[in-house]
Amino acid sequence: MSAEPHHNAPGTPDPQGAPGTQGASDPQGGQGGQDSHTGLRRSLGFRDLVVYGLLFIAPMAPVGVFGALDAKSHGAVALVYIVATIAMAFTAYSYAQMVRVVPQAGSVFAYARAALGRGPGFIAGWMAMLDYLLIPAVAYLFCGIAMNALVPDVSRWVWTALAVVITTALNLTGVRTAAKAGFLVLAMEIVVLAVFMVSAIVVLVRDGAQRDWLSPLTGDGTFALSAVLGAVSIAVLSYLGFDAIASFAEEVTGGSAKVARAVLFCLALAGFLFIAQTYLVALLEPMSSAELAAAPEKQGSAFYDAVDASVGTWLHDLVAVSKAIGAAFAALAGQAAAGRLLFAMGRDRRLPKLLSRTDSGTPRVALSIAAVITLVAAVWAASRDDGMDHLVSVVDIGALVAFTMLHASVVAWFAVKKRGGAVSWWRHVLVPVLGAAIAIAVIVEASRAAQVVGACWLVVGLVVLFVQRGRVEGAPESAR
Repeated sequence: MSAEPHHNAPGTPDPQGAPGTQGASDPQGGQGGQDSHTGLRRSLGFRDLVVYGLLFIAPMAPVGVFGALDAKSHGAVALVYIVATIAMAFTAYSYAQMVRVVPQAGSVFAYARAALGRGPGFIAGWMAMLDYLLIPAVAYLFCGIAMNALVPDVSRWVWTALAVVITTALNLTGVRTAAKAGFLVLAMEIVVLAVFMVSAIVVLVRDGAQRDWLSPLTGDGTFALSAVLGAVSIAVLSYLGFDAIASFAEEVTGGSAKVARAVLFCLALAGFLFIAQTYLVALLEPMSSAELAAAPEKQGSAFYDAVDASVGTWLHDLVAVSKAIGAAFAALAGQAAAGRLLFAMGRDRRLPKLLSRTDSGTPRVALSIAAVITLVAAVWAASRDDGMDHLVSVVDIGALVAFTMLHASVVAWFAVKKRGGAVSWWRHVLVPVLGAAIAIAVIVEASRAAQVVGACWLVVGLVVLFVQRGRVEGAPESAR
């Protein structure tokens, strides 16, 4: 069944601040069934939301960056993730604030549109699009590289394309089916992580630690706060993806408060897993942080090298297979979020209206377009030796700009427009201001390539906004 959306339906906040919409509630009262004004089907529970968030993040995300973080922080890698979790909590809390009052698909696009206006809303969505379309491409490429290492006779671009086809097929069958498949993969990743942690504890009890027991928190050399903060600017990128939970706000049963809880819970759980695994592997690491800093070529494999030296290659292979499968399903979650963002922007006529079409409650057109874009980017990168470097260098900048606009939306909605009742200066001003400062600091620390690509993408978005301005302003109110 295909359903065309209607806009500014009862219970949906009017982005222009029309009266009577303060404290908007979920369409249809958060009940099950299909939402008549969007065509999205409400079928997700709290567990499903957490599954999508953790899949996108990946429970063992620190594996690839452990060596770099350990070297940069002078060995205080667990402390880095503690600080990074606290830093990202500001953003998670702002998401929890906005999803309660703007319970719509599109996430930060919907929030900025409601709080800041149509133009800023478009720019927020446009910048988030860069992140949501390219992070899945990186995950697909990682899967292709890992599978090619296991089966060298099949080119990595073939594995990459196969991963796109399989996960896209799952997404097109519906959000509930994809969530069930994702739950099985996430359970596998958690089991593998548990096997690693138990094995590491056994080795540490039996043979002792390679470093001082407190070194993952205090460093294995000279402690330097600047070094820890520098590493935090990299570590926060491990968390990108938890925000995708908010894009399913129109498909959850039981109200948007469940989405807010899932965002906060997912970040807390991911932070715990990141801290625990980096603490253990740091104690097993045979090289000091100074030695890793002097040998950058060893940083990428530092996690695996520590596992090989202490536990055995069997665990290395198990983790590698888990990471390969997990990467494909991280891309599944990212592709699902990208589809919802394209759907929401199409519904708002900021992208072609065709993207807002749904079939049996699933935005299949938007999902298909997102799949094609990520397929092209991933296969292109898989065919080049430097493809991974090109993608990784630019994927994060869009999310960080979107986070900054999210925090601005909280201040605008609650403190400036005062549409959330009494203003809480710590929840509605202090938290978002600190969150925005953290996001801006990470943007400043980003690579020059990422900054250039982000600036170019922003300029293109501004041009698109300018071209669309006359058309949107001249359209009937019902079509805006």
